[in-house]
Amino acid sequence: MTKKLILASSSPDRRILLEKAGYELDVLPSRIDEPTGADFTDPRHYVQTVAWLKAAAVAPNVSEGIVLAADTVGWLDGQVIGKADDVEHARRILTAMGGREHELWTGVVLWRRPDNVQVTFQSCTRMYCRALSKQELDDYLATDAWVGRSGAYAIQEENDPFLRIIDGSLNNVIGLPIEELTIPLRWLGFKYV
Repeated sequence: MTKKLILASSSPDRRILLEKAGYELDVLPSRIDEPTGADFTDPRHYVQTVAWLKAAAVAPNVSEGIVLAADTVGWLDGQVIGKADDVEHARRILTAMGGREHELWTGVVLWRRPDNVQVTFQSCTRMYCRALSKQELDDYLATDAWVGRSGAYAIQEENDPFLRIIDGSLNNVIGLPIEELTIPLRWLGFKYV
């Protein structure tokens, strides 16, 4: 049984989710150049590819333990909705999602070292984004809460004024489907503390 969990991400949200769930972990960010998503026609394939690239960048630096890597993106109209490049890009993303449903996908890779056994899975949450007035959109963009976030938003855990979960996990929207980690981690021999 191993009890060392290594998060291959600099995401404070993923770290906080894991710590709130009682996991002890080390953080070793992958620092990879993520593909844009332009060449992907399936969100499952995209998030799984990026999560695996992150895990593969970190795993060789870990002598023993389980590397956890994840990637989360929005999916709308057959395209990846990643992180906004700037405030105007964020405005276009949020305007396109306004008054519509979209999907939020997370791919997860668990990579056990030193034997390199890997478990992968994807999780999907269906979301509805209320159409924002010009003033609401301007006010939200001014908060910078969209910076570094897939879909240009950060959901509020309770009573979000713009976003509603139709089906799936709030934790997945935040960045990691915690509820789905227990079984694969146990299968890999992770000793939950």
